[in-house]
Amino acid sequence: MPEIWLNYGITDVVLDIKAENLEQKIDSEGKILDDLAINEKLKTLDLSKPMELVVLHNSKSIQKIITSLFTICEQKSKPFPKILAEKKILNQIKSGLPEGSSINEFDDVDISNSNLVFMGEMEFNGLFGYETISTRLIKKFGQDSMLSAYAKRYGNLPAPGQYSESLTEAKKFTDNFEIRGIEIVANSEGILDFSIGHPSETISSTQILESNSIKDVGQHKTMVISTGKDASNDNLASSFSSLWNCSNAIKKDGLAILVAECKGGLGSDTLQQHVEDRLTLEQLRNPSKYINGMEDLLFLSEIQKNFQIGLISILPEFYAKKLNMISMPGIKYSMDYVLKTQGMRQKVTVVTDGARLLLR
Repeated sequence: MPEIWLNYGITDVVLDIKAENLEQKIDSEGKILDDLAINEKLKTLDLSKPMELVVLHNSKSIQKIITSLFTICEQKSKPFPKILAEKKILNQIKSGLPEGSSINEFDDVDISNSNLVFMGEMEFNGLFGYETISTRLIKKFGQDSMLSAYAKRYGNLPAPGQYSESLTEAKKFTDNFEIRGIEIVANSEGILDFSIGHPSETISSTQILESNSIKDVGQHKTMVISTGKDASNDNLASSFSSLWNCSNAIKKDGLAILVAECKGGLGSDTLQQHVEDRLTLEQLRNPSKYINGMEDLLFLSEIQKNFQIGLISILPEFYAKKLNMISMPGIKYSMDYVLKTQGMRQKVTVVTDGARLLLR
């Protein structure tokens, strides 16, 4: 019996599946940068100027860059950069920091400070095509621009991997600020590459993500999808990206089971308002005001016309039902459910790094 480990929050859970039920295991690939190559690229940063490093989310690749950067500062006798992060991820980032470093809360709505260097790991995104530093910043700081980006979406189904008009809106938004970014492309094994520069320039890393992450796998009836990392399943809204990335590889009337701990809850105002019956699906079509996460609820409702979605998480069953998803209390239950509803010989495809893969 093959043992497949899937990320679930800060831990991994094992999917026990019989060999005859495993159709395919899909993981990310690519040549990993070694420490020497990482350090050489980081040395292009001007360490003589004060630097405030804004960490946009937590991941192993982000912690690796921070540690390497601190080592270079130590070797060159330069001061460590000041590290900033949102309150909700402050302790996660802190636990992985090198000795002698400090971290403060980033709650500044003014992002025009030229000392700011934003750091994030690139993924695919259903609305923008790609999740980049620019898209993270427009979502956080550009409410009005987000309405325009949402209006320019590529239809009502998610379109990950498309260089969209919405992404151009995000690029235009960050063009207004004299800031820098470190845009990382990684997989479950490590860092594939990263670029340093203005966030509207580092968007070009999408090409590296594409060349390592797009897979032609055909269509499958049943798929178990893990996001591959904690930051991508901290809440339901962020975990949906992995579902969008795999949606074209799921057969009509098939079943996708999303493995996402969601300890941070629903993760968007739209999902919260919808489960509380304060926002209808009709209101998502042409809104006069953008509410955080509108695209996810729209994509979810459209995608459910094609296949069913099961959810393994710690979210209350009530939320899953409100969102028309099948609540599954654990990974073992999910396999039992598949075999019971689809037959003992049903083949299951397992995706282990959904946030960083695009299946076609």
